Amino acid sequence: MIRTRPWFACIYGEWLLKKMINRKATKEHKKWKQWLSRIILKLIGWEAVGDIPDVPKYVMLGYPHTSNWDVPIGLAIFTALGVRLQWIGKHTLFKNPLGYLSRWAGGIPINRETTKNFVQQVADVFKEHDKLVITLSPEGTRGKTDFWRTGFYYIALGAGVPIACAFLDYKNKRGGFGPLIYPSGNIEEDFKLFREFYSGILGKAPELMGDIRTSKTLKEQEQLD
Repeated sequence: MIRTRPWFACIYGEWLLKKMINRKATKEHKKWKQWLSRIILKLIGWEAVGDIPDVPKYVMLGYPHTSNWDVPIGLAIFTALGVRLQWIGKHTLFKNPLGYLSRWAGGIPINRETTKNFVQQVADVFKEHDKLVITLSPEGTRGKTDFWRTGFYYIALGAGVPIACAFLDYKNKRGGFGPLIYPSGNIEEDFKLFREFYSGILGKAPELMGDIRTSKTLKEQEQLD
């Protein structure tokens, strides 16, 4: 039996993953992936709706996020629409050889140990790219939250990019894109637009959906009660 040395396996793994990344870079989304995703959606009774935002860069909201099922269904929805999703991860997830796999899967490393804050780092990533879609969950968890985290808003504001209202509606088995919202700097007024759009959209576990308001609004409401 021929034994493969660990160092050889690592080198070969890195080479293979590099090849996969290079092939993927030549075309953002292959037609067969869209075709396969559409078939999967049809089989499970879901529909991909809405138009892909006609802008090269934007923050994509992932709301509501109440179940582990959001990930595979969301991937099928947005792959069917032809969107190349990317996500933010801690820089330690991107060390070789697994780092190539993380990047191939759409990951972008962020160093949480630097003096520069998370929001500024992600805003800088947008400025370094001509085309980029980063998916963020305003709830930050599948559990119930009393307010949205506002990092996504200030990332978009700092990078000068719009926010795409993406959604998964389990009640009607539809998912896709709603409107683009350009952050004005008046976060409370802009949140009214988010509440208006997401009204009536239900997650898999509606009781776990996060309230669409800022922590400041929550404190003001608690003081009035």
